[in-house]
Amino acid sequence: MNSTGLGTGAAAREAVLWRYGRLVRRRVAIVAVLALLLASAFVLDLATGPSGLGLRDALNALVAPGSVSRSTAVIIWDVRLPPAVMALLVGVALSLAGAEMQTILNNPLASPFTLGVSSAASLGAALAIVLGIGLPGIPAGWIVTGNAFIFAFASVLLLQSVASLRGAGVDSLVLFGIALVFTFNALVALVQYVASADALQQLVFWGMGSLTRVTWEAIGVLAVVVALTFPFSVAASWKLTALRLGEDRARSLGVDVGRLRFFSLFRISLLAATSVAFVGTIGFIGLVGPHIARLLIGEDHRFFLPASALTGALVMALADVASKSIAPGVILPIGIVTSLVGLPVFLALILRRREPL
Repeated sequence: MNSTGLGTGAAAREAVLWRYGRLVRRRVAIVAVLALLLASAFVLDLATGPSGLGLRDALNALVAPGSVSRSTAVIIWDVRLPPAVMALLVGVALSLAGAEMQTILNNPLASPFTLGVSSAASLGAALAIVLGIGLPGIPAGWIVTGNAFIFAFASVLLLQSVASLRGAGVDSLVLFGIALVFTFNALVALVQYVASADALQQLVFWGMGSLTRVTWEAIGVLAVVVALTFPFSVAASWKLTALRLGEDRARSLGVDVGRLRFFSLFRISLLAATSVAFVGTIGFIGLVGPHIARLLIGEDHRFFLPASALTGALVMALADVASKSIAPGVILPIGIVTSLVGLPVFLALILRRREPL
C-alpha cells in the first residue's frame, strides 16, 4: 500500500512538472514571438515615410550603407532611425514602468499617465516654455527637458512620501495620484492662460508628444536608464509575483513589501520621467502594454516584465508607422496616435478579458 502511494505521488509530481515545463516553454515562445514582431515593426517603421523608400531600401541602408545612394543612407540613418529607436526605448520604458506600477499598487488602471507623472512633466515644460523658469546651470537647449524630468521625478517622490506614511495603503497612493493629475492639469491651464500665442503653440505641440526632434544624445540617455533599471526589475520579479498574491501572503514568504514598493517606485520614476522629458506626453502605452502582456503571459513576472517591455515597444513602433501613414506627407504627433489607438484597444481588452494563463 505504501509503495502504491509513493508511486502515485511520484506520478503526480511528474505530471505537475511536465505541465509546468510546458507552461514555461509556451511563455518563452510568446516572448520570442513578441521579439520577432518587434523586429519586423522596427524595419517597417524605417521603411515608412514620405520619401517613398521601400522595405528593401531600408534593409540595405541599415545592413550595408555603402550599397545605397548617399541620399537614401541619410534618410534612413539621420532622419528615420533616431525616431524609430526612440520609439522602441520609450515603449519599453513606459510599459515596464506601467507593469511595475500596476503590480505594486494592485490596480489595473495605474500607469505613469494616470497617476500624475505625465501631468507633472507637462507643468515643468510649461514653466520653461512660457515663463522661462528652470534650474540654474541647465543649458538653454535642455531647459524644457530638464524641467519636465525634475517635475516628473518629483511627482513620484511625492507618491513615495505618501507610501512611507504610517497607515497609508494602496488606495491612498492611487487617490493621491489622481489628485496630482487634477492639480497639475489645473496649474498647466493657469500657465497657458498667461502664455503668449507663440509660447502656447509650443506648449500644445510638446504636450501632444513627438519623436521628430529626438537626438542621439537623448537616445543615449534613455538607453542608459533602461539598461540600468531593467536588470533590477527582473531581479525583483519573484517578489513582484508574490505581491500579486496579496501583501499578507507576500510578507509570509519573506518579502519586505515596503522596501519592494520603494525601489519599484524609484525605477518607475526614472523610466517615466526620462521618457516624458524627451518626447512629451505619450498616453496609454504604460496602461495598454502591460494588459496585453498579462493576457498573453499571466502573472509570472519573470516573463511578464520582458513581455510588457516588448509589447510597449511594439505598440510604439506601430504607432510611429501610423503617425506617418494616416495623412500622406504629414507626420502626426505620436501622442495623438497612441491615444486614438490606445483607447479602443484598451476597451477591447476590458470587454474580452479572460482569466490569466
